[in-house]
Amino acid sequence: MAYDLEEQEQLASVKGWWHDNGTRLLTLIAVVAIVGSGWQGWRSWQAGNAQQAGAQYEALVKAAQAGDAKALRDAGGTLLESFPRTLYASMGALVAARFHVERSDLKNAKAQLRWVVERSPSDELRDLGRLRLAAVLLDEKSHDEALALLEMKHATPLEGQYAALKGDILVAKSKAAEAKAAYRLALEKTDARSAAFRNSVQLRLDALGG
Repeated sequence: MAYDLEEQEQLASVKGWWHDNGTRLLTLIAVVAIVGSGWQGWRSWQAGNAQQAGAQYEALVKAAQAGDAKALRDAGGTLLESFPRTLYASMGALVAARFHVERSDLKNAKAQLRWVVERSPSDELRDLGRLRLAAVLLDEKSHDEALALLEMKHATPLEGQYAALKGDILVAKSKAAEAKAAYRLALEKTDARSAAFRNSVQLRLDALGG
């Protein structure tokens, strides 16, 4: 079929554009295809990573429940070294820290908690790690360092626990008036549904004379 003048001009324009831009277009298409394939590969890799990290986390929890320090150390080491950006690594470090605290191994407990505070991808888990690290420092009588941790910005749901621990540290520093203020703040910031925690804080406050 013969082209009319307008069609011929359009065809010539397309041919000219293709001559100037065809190579770049083909390159772009190839890049898009590679990126798309790479994205799918990345997602598959992430899923596989998460599955492996989850298995290591389960092994760590079972080791903690069984009191198996070696198995806990092995699973925890794999999590922190091979899967540091997963939440499983942070949760595993928190479990390991509790395991060590229960055995009065504060040195290893601190190492696990500092890892969470410094490297966890989760703001909430970093805040929780900071809270638990401050509690360990209180046990070591490192009161000022513990208070410094508690003064840092943290998630709203943890405000009551941060304030209560601050009160405990101030009691240890013989600062009763400031401790009472911290305990009152803890009660103010804690949901009424957390009855056991509120009762514990109230008892501490009452012991100071309210």
